[in-house]
Amino acid sequence: MSGVIVTGGASGIGLASAEALLAEGRKVCLWDLQPLVAASAERLGVPYSQLDVTDEAAVAEAVDAAAAAMDGIDGLVHAAGVVRVEPVGMLTAELWDAVLDVNLRAYPLLAQAMLTHLRAAEGAAIVGISSIEGLVGNGAIPAYCASKGGLLAVTRSMAHQFGPEGIRVNAVCPGFIETPMLAPALQGPSGRQMFENASPLGRMGQPIEIGNAVAFLLSPKASFITGTHLVVDGGNISVNH
Repeated sequence: MSGVIVTGGASGIGLASAEALLAEGRKVCLWDLQPLVAASAERLGVPYSQLDVTDEAAVAEAVDAAAAAMDGIDGLVHAAGVVRVEPVGMLTAELWDAVLDVNLRAYPLLAQAMLTHLRAAEGAAIVGISSIEGLVGNGAIPAYCASKGGLLAVTRSMAHQFGPEGIRVNAVCPGFIETPMLAPALQGPSGRQMFENASPLGRMGQPIEIGNAVAFLLSPKASFITGTHLVVDGGNISVNH
């Protein structure tokens, strides 16, 4: 069996996705721009590459290395992502491009870079990490909302293209999850309470709860699921929007 490349794998949802996949006996390779990826990979005992997912030359080289290390590639989890608080009126083209390049542009280009391997694998699948912010509006982060909404559209497009070849493509839309990305928003006396109150379950989600959803969508248990998204948000948008 070949393995799954997980971008943003050094921490948060990416790392939890890798842990969930490993628990099911899958092979995993971590990719991340952060140096922490080396320690995370060492702890899990898996191969890794420290790279910028928007660097097409670096991606091509890392695909070859991952395929060699895992005896092929049968899955992709695009969990690498960035968010910047910069509403319309304060936007800069540089920030907009930085967010869209990582969260959205890289997604289909990563799939393209490993497409030969995915086509050669049995039961290949792709999962993109979107967000509930791709389904509802948040005026503080328009670039992030655009990137996550776009990721859902690209997911449907790739599912339509690759379905006849047996490659499934889906997305997960996390709600408020305790990750390094969200940590700054949890500072202060009311930060955490606001996020907890948004969920009927009365708490924030844990990265492994997203990781388990990712592992499911990549597994044979989801063999007839493609071109859609799974919302994992503790009921937030179902009751609040």
